[in-house]
Amino acid sequence: MELDVEDCYRAVRARDAAHDGRFFTCVKSTGIFCRPICPARTPKVENCVFVPTAAAAMAAGYRPCLRCRPESAPGSDAWRGTEATVARALQLIDDGVLNDGDVASLAELLGVGERQLRRLFAQHMGTTPIAVAQTRRVLHAKRLIHDTDLPMIEIALASGFGSVRRFNETFRRMYGRPPGELRRRGAVATLTK
Repeated sequence: MELDVEDCYRAVRARDAAHDGRFFTCVKSTGIFCRPICPARTPKVENCVFVPTAAAAMAAGYRPCLRCRPESAPGSDAWRGTEATVARALQLIDDGVLNDGDVASLAELLGVGERQLRRLFAQHMGTTPIAVAQTRRVLHAKRLIHDTDLPMIEIALASGFGSVRRFNETFRRMYGRPPGELRRRGAVATLTK
């Protein structure tokens, strides 16, 4: 995305709220990046680099301003609120972060404390991050049991379980029967149709 330097600088000088979240100002002389509404002294135009996102500024090596907090600009996760944090957490859980890590590492990736993450899950999901991860693993395994002929060990590993024993325990706790019985019942159901 090509940003017009003159338009951006004009918005920074005016501290124009209409441009807040649309671009960020990277200041070469300080190594920080700001929102267009930052109350700090306006930098010289030759010290400014304008980028479309906070991620682009950070990728270029700039750190966020402590005064205007660019991570809370309109459109950012902080601006959208706690639902955005939970949505990001759910995506990371789907990507397998809790298969190898724990809730503390998930919270660190999200930039929140572990207790805060647990509170957000209780508020928005009604359960814990671990319970969500286990449910998603079991549902994925159940789909593989029904749709494939993979051996149970491969299903357990493909679903994010570290061992067949853990897979069997979790499956039995959630469904009241071992996973193999579900496959046998599925085979019997298809034979009787």
